Amino acid sequence: MRITIDDLHFAYGENKILQGTSFEVPEGSFVGIIGPNGSGKTTLLKVLSRILAPSGGSVLLSGRELAGFAQNELAKTMAVVAQDTTAGYLFSVEDVVMMGRAPYLGRFQSESLKDYEIVRQVLEMTGCQHLRERSVTELSGGERQRVMIARALAQQPKVLLLDEPTSHLDIGYQQEILDLVKRLSTVEGLTVVAVLHELNLAAYYCNELVLVSQGKIAACGPPAQVLTAENIQDVYRTRVLVTPHPVLGTPTISLLPHVHHRAQKDKRRVHLIAGGGCGGELMRDLTEAGFTVSVGVLNVGDTDWEAARALDLPVVAEVPFSHISQERHAENLSQIKEARAVVLAEAPIGAGNLLNLQAAQAALEMKTPVYILEEKAQADRDFTGGEGLRLLQSLKEQGAVTVPEKAALYRKLKECFPSGDCFD
Repeated sequence: MRITIDDLHFAYGENKILQGTSFEVPEGSFVGIIGPNGSGKTTLLKVLSRILAPSGGSVLLSGRELAGFAQNELAKTMAVVAQDTTAGYLFSVEDVVMMGRAPYLGRFQSESLKDYEIVRQVLEMTGCQHLRERSVTELSGGERQRVMIARALAQQPKVLLLDEPTSHLDIGYQQEILDLVKRLSTVEGLTVVAVLHELNLAAYYCNELVLVSQGKIAACGPPAQVLTAENIQDVYRTRVLVTPHPVLGTPTISLLPHVHHRAQKDKRRVHLIAGGGCGGELMRDLTEAGFTVSVGVLNVGDTDWEAARALDLPVVAEVPFSHISQERHAENLSQIKEARAVVLAEAPIGAGNLLNLQAAQAALEMKTPVYILEEKAQADRDFTGGEGLRLLQSLKEQGAVTVPEKAALYRKLKECFPSGDCFD
């Protein structure tokens, strides 16, 4: 069943919640409603389910006005799973699911064999058959959520509305619930609209997303079109990195540090020598701690190069798959001259980046403190036949400080700067 939302308005008194909301839910699709807290997501779902009446606009189910459905008819057409599934009654799971058959029963009519068969089918479909005789008060959050979905399915609806179906569930139950909902949409042809908070889950499971901000539609369409870094920055006020899922290609959202610490004086500048994916966490932590961070030399396309770009850090970059040139080495030394400390991360050492170790040696000659992070054996990352290890040993003999873990590194860096400047 297709849902059409046209110029929807709703307000609590003078407080406008929905302001001209319009979008369409295709038949048999799984559409996620996303947005920050207080943006109007749950209110929108309540209007779609006719719990609340709009002050303007319309909701159409396959071209028919929602307001024109009789209550019993609507219950056979649309089912709702609320956010709070807490059960304070001592009914068995089977009894709770049987409540979904109420629209099909007369006032004093008993359940028929057909009703029991439908309940059996939805219990099996939702993986609740083994819970049939248990009290609903004894169930875990994930089990209870499945039971409430089973009750909704017992109504034999064409539309299923869910309000944060994965809230307070661990990742295993989240996947279980959304796998079930996706299957109902894909295999059974059920039209599903769900309010979701977890953006990665929304991108993974939904055919389309509706991004709500201050009661208006900020974006609507396929996940890749809606979940852009720009949209998320505008609506959530949060910096993120959006990359394709490594298997499915759906958008994957990763948090980036806030930029409110960036305008720092040079006295808190740290230069990071990294590569091969070892520096991303260090860049994040140092930036969040208030340091001005520069990075180099990294090959274009290296994971750490990507991280530095995402964090908007100055980076000395060499062309892909090539040795560090003298030009890039000179740029690296220029960055080091501006720094108050140098951190040598646990990058793999090969013939192509030996100049980075020489840059650290130059830092020591400039009387700049050098800290070597060693959380694993040096030999495991030396691919130079021993030359890299000899340079590392020479750095230590010249005064570079070895630290066994990141926490120790951060303590050492704090000692380099005036008390209270960072890591407080």
